[in-house]
Amino acid sequence: MIIDKLYNRIKERSFVCVGLDTALDYIPLNMQEGKSIEDAIFNFNKEIIDSTCDLVAIYKLQIAHYESQGIDGLKAYKRTLKYLRDRDLLSIGDIKRGDISSTAKMYAKGHFEGDFEADFITLNPYMGFDSISPYFPYLESGKKGVFVLLRTSNEGAKDIEYLDVNGDYLYNKVGEKLEEFGKSFIGECGLSALGMVVGGTHSEEAKEIRDKFNNTMFLIPGYGAQGAKPEDIRTYLENLDKGVVNSSRGIITHYKKFEDGNENVGKYARQAVVDMIGDISGK
Repeated sequence: MIIDKLYNRIKERSFVCVGLDTALDYIPLNMQEGKSIEDAIFNFNKEIIDSTCDLVAIYKLQIAHYESQGIDGLKAYKRTLKYLRDRDLLSIGDIKRGDISSTAKMYAKGHFEGDFEADFITLNPYMGFDSISPYFPYLESGKKGVFVLLRTSNEGAKDIEYLDVNGDYLYNKVGEKLEEFGKSFIGECGLSALGMVVGGTHSEEAKEIRDKFNNTMFLIPGYGAQGAKPEDIRTYLENLDKGVVNSSRGIITHYKKFEDGNENVGKYARQAVVDMIGDISGK
């Protein structure tokens, strides 16, 4: 199952998820000169991937960064996903879809098959659980997985996710239902291919969430620019193997801190990954 493959990658390499949220102003001018938008984005992504792939578990592509560049951006998105697939590297299509019925089925087909095929995708459950169930046939195959938004790291999470429902937060009620669904997709590693997105920035809830959803693989944003603390991240990861921690700008723009950075994008991305592993693992 795909969840076992991800779990094994975490054990073999690390818990790091590199976010390829590639905006044009993240790319050095010397890598853009004479290149189409498609080639500039893809070549930048390729250098990051080639320089870090032996250290990280998975790569996450936030589709909005590619959509914003129109057809050229989406061609770069397609090429990057294919490059990862051809190298037997794992991918997350960060698309955060949340529609229902036939529309959800088409989103599933569009991002689990064809040009935009990824190993995992992100989903938003707050329209209802019929926005999640159309993806289940792909999970049942064992070849695909999802990360569903649970408790996010943004300030606005309090507007909806923290609403009181019979004395408990709404996100806990959502999580209980997701974990129930997820029991149908548990791999040999004991974790489900129906994972959850849990922002790493709320330290007071880390242990409670990890204990409550113990069979769940977490996708954990918030490290780096958003200020999640390493000790809280460790709690969500449990034994450093029950989640992947995303970092985007902190890795792919790390080169900007160095005088020779424009010529060594991959070198400094790798350094950022090594530093991240040491910081979170405490080693």
